[in-house]
Amino acid sequence: MTINILGQDYDIQEVGSNDDARLTDDLDGYCDGWGKTIRLRNDYNTKNPSNVSDMEAYKRNVKRHEIVHAFFMECGMQKYHSDEVIIEWIAQQFPKLEKAFQQAGAL
Repeated sequence: MTINILGQDYDIQEVGSNDDARLTDDLDGYCDGWGKTIRLRNDYNTKNPSNVSDMEAYKRNVKRHEIVHAFFMECGMQKYHSDEVIIEWIAQQFPKLEKAFQQAGAL
């Protein structure tokens, strides 16, 4: 899948942790801003140590998280690209933000 982030195409790839050494039990996805690639694990069920009760919601959050990293890279804010607290806050709160913006007619 390819998505456009601020004028740059990013490939989103789902791969097994055996196919990418960067995907470990502690890392379910990553954004390569220089290579314009987002890689996500496709073997969460067997490798994810956090025992997530809603795996589909978790996967969506991981994907949002990595997309937010890409936005930070593309807007010139590489300084904050590695700030996991900000990135995760945006990823987790985005659905709620979107709903509030829709309710307010702010989109």
